[in-house]
Amino acid sequence: MSRTPNPLFQPYAFGSLQLPNRIVMPPMTRSRSSQPGDVPNALMAEYYAQRAGAGLIVSEGTWISPLGKGYAWTPGICTPEQVAGWRKVTDAVHAAGGRIFAQLWHVGRLSHVSLLGGQAPVSSSAIQATGVNVFVADNDGKPGFVQASMPRALAVPEIQEIVGQFRQAARNAMEAGFDGVELHAANGYLVNQFIDSGANDRTDQYGGSVENRLRFLGEVANALVEGTGSKDRVGIRLAPLTTLNGCVDADPETTYTAAAKLLGEIGVGYIHIAEADWEDAPDMPMAFKQRLRAVYPGTLIYAGKYTAARAEAALSEGWADLIAFGRPFVANPDLPERLRTGAMLNPTDRDTLFGGGVHGYTDYPALPAKAA
Repeated sequence: MSRTPNPLFQPYAFGSLQLPNRIVMPPMTRSRSSQPGDVPNALMAEYYAQRAGAGLIVSEGTWISPLGKGYAWTPGICTPEQVAGWRKVTDAVHAAGGRIFAQLWHVGRLSHVSLLGGQAPVSSSAIQATGVNVFVADNDGKPGFVQASMPRALAVPEIQEIVGQFRQAARNAMEAGFDGVELHAANGYLVNQFIDSGANDRTDQYGGSVENRLRFLGEVANALVEGTGSKDRVGIRLAPLTTLNGCVDADPETTYTAAAKLLGEIGVGYIHIAEADWEDAPDMPMAFKQRLRAVYPGTLIYAGKYTAARAEAALSEGWADLIAFGRPFVANPDLPERLRTGAMLNPTDRDTLFGGGVHGYTDYPALPAKAA
């Protein structure tokens, strides 16, 4: 009896894109941009092109404005030089047969005054992310981690200005040749700081009720649709049960089911769910996943320590459409082929994750051609 084909390696139609498999390379900060100016470069183009076998690549978080930057050497997408640098990346990925979305990022309170020209970070509220460190470089270029600075609360006109910055960043991404954009609304960054009740003590139209706390998310999502010119070119990353970087919601199932329903009404192309994946992390209940599927009609991507077997089960059961594999893509540029053949994975050198050059970035070996 023939075995049913593994859905992980079956094609998937997403908007105008035809994905050759259901494997996603999710956004992962690597801090390799060129200085000064945080400009994407040829080394980054090589890195992403090596991984073009993924059905879809989502770039590392790329900040939409200088005040949205939170970590040293991360790339932006708001200057002509940055847009031109990203064009090198997208051209290389497309030449290798791949597809790539830009993850648009405003870190909000998860920054430090040294990264912001002496300015305080901004957030939904003046609540510090206590015990949360951010990656900085001193005057001599030596990297290290420091406590995130105390933020100030955004005024309503400033919120609208940031919505406009997201819209322009989406336009810049399309100019840079990306196939679409993904909003980083997870892991404790600015949009998440509005969504989660524990990080938002506002009493105006952006705080209090679930509807108010989701207002900024909806405004930014609509701005990205306008900026890209297509709902299919917009994805949103959410992290319902993670407590990363100090963001906690009192009732995450209610809040994030409402968020998924809102995004479905707007019509964005996909929601990318980051499951809590640290040791002893809470499992995301199947009933919650089914609730999200019921209220959101678009593509659902899940990420969080998935193996090939877990991915196959998720796709076969129907609550996921695509599966993202984060850490394995760092050390395995040909990860889809390794998953297909059951080949061993290269180990990751954790000391080279942030900053540096070729080592631990583009020098991980692919399978020999004969083995592949």
